[in-house]
Amino acid sequence: MKFSSLFIALLSSSTVSAFAPTTKPTFSTRSISSASQYSTQLFHGDPKHAPKHGTGAAVELDPEEMKTQAAFGEHQQNAPKLGFAVDVRTLIEYNHGFAVISTNSKANDGYPNGSVVGFAPDEDGNPIFIFSGMSSHTQDVLKDPKCSLTIASKQFKGAADGRVNLMGQVKLISQEDKEAAKAVYLKKHPGAFWVDFGDFNWFKMEIEKINFVGGFARAGSVSPEEYNNAKPDVIAEFGMHIASHMNDDHQGSTIAMIESQVPGINASEAVITSVDSMGMFVKVTRSPVNSEEQQQFKMRLPFPRKAENRKDVKEIIVEMTRAAAPAPAAEE
Repeated sequence: MKFSSLFIALLSSSTVSAFAPTTKPTFSTRSISSASQYSTQLFHGDPKHAPKHGTGAAVELDPEEMKTQAAFGEHQQNAPKLGFAVDVRTLIEYNHGFAVISTNSKANDGYPNGSVVGFAPDEDGNPIFIFSGMSSHTQDVLKDPKCSLTIASKQFKGAADGRVNLMGQVKLISQEDKEAAKAVYLKKHPGAFWVDFGDFNWFKMEIEKINFVGGFARAGSVSPEEYNNAKPDVIAEFGMHIASHMNDDHQGSTIAMIESQVPGINASEAVITSVDSMGMFVKVTRSPVNSEEQQQFKMRLPFPRKAENRKDVKEIIVEMTRAAAPAPAAEE
């Protein structure tokens, strides 16, 4: 068994319980010495669809590495995070406005039809579309409105990044609601000159089911009611500008903040992937004690208090950076 597999197992058990899907998750793990049958239980009763992660044969870890992993697990379990519903609303609100719609094909009965489409969420988070009458997905939803919409985070680069799947029915918008829909869509897509074309029609998705994957060991469902009642996190709207600045100019400070909160991580690289009002997610690269193998995983780096605006975020990060800086050497 490789060191990274065992660390992933610990990461899974520590992070799953820190999020709040519709049904409170439960999970169980075996001890490190019997990790070969490790499983993460996201739902009560361990149903067939609960994810399981086999980790191979057990391995004896360096005591310091075990101590670091235990500290990491406790830190991540207690780190404040946005709730699932807010996470989903935030991801969809600040997405670039394009997603994959999967419809039941009218032309090829029994097959799904996937198309990349533009969308804009209304004030309740329901996707608004404008479709050409010539498009195959338009013909599909007119025959069968049941479909799904898969939306990735704006910064999506791989399996560690967030994505949402909305399931529901896409239906034509009434004549009296078209102008409001147009305003919502143009706010997200200001260059969409085709909104006034005669053969284009307005549609809205009525959401019935929501599945969210926020990265490794972060998965669950959100009810439409929870989703509609949640509000996007205001800091996340400009959070990536802060992340880019930190990644380009102050990655050493991020590494120091990680080490100050979980001593022994000894990260060689730390890339901030998102910033919200309660903290940051960081993609960490490190090597375990007495191993040359690299591990890469996401870590929650919480703020000491909730940030309310851009100035607040800057002040908090400066405070965290100063607190994590090594003390100056004493003069002899």
